[in-house]
Parts: sequence; C-alpha cells; structure tokens
Amino acid sequence: MTDSTAPTGYTVEYIDGPLKGQIDTRLYVDGAYDKTFGVIALVDGLESNFEYTAVGERELNGQTHVSYSFDAASSDSPVSDDNAQDLGEALV
Repeated sequence: MTDSTAPTGYTVEYIDGPLKGQIDTRLYVDGAYDKTFGVIALVDGLESNFEYTAVGERELNGQTHVSYSFDAASSDSPVSDDNAQDLGEALV
C-alpha cells in the first residue's frame, strides 16, 4: 500500500537562461527531485535542449520549490539574456 499523503511532485523555478521566470511541476524520482535535467524548447522553429541544474530548494505552503540555473555549456545552442526571446512553452 502506498502513502497517499506523501508528495509526488515539486515546483521547478527557472531562475535564469531562456526559460527564466517560468515554473513547472515535476515528479519525484525515487523520492528525490532531479539534480539536473534537460528541457526541449523551440528556438526560431528548431528544437533545442536546454540543461538546468538545481541550485537551491525551499518549502512554501507545504510544497517543495527547487530553483534551477541554466547550464549553457551543456545546452544545444547558446542563448544570451541580451538576445532573449519568448520561447513559448517547453516541449516536455
């Protein structure tokens, strides 16, 4: 039997990079949040992979919120904040 009161997901806060300011909800894997993950998004009509790394966590109203920072070196295409554009929704 599973504990139905155990949280199954957490809130992702993108603090920089091409998804800055967006939030998502992700599921825990083996009871923990992802330390790193990739997000597929469209840039000029082409799919690009953006890698993000966890940099902090906090509890807010009983929900875990994890802040993620953009890892440009591990991502497909370089995107600078000077060149910011509306990427729309991530294709997760």
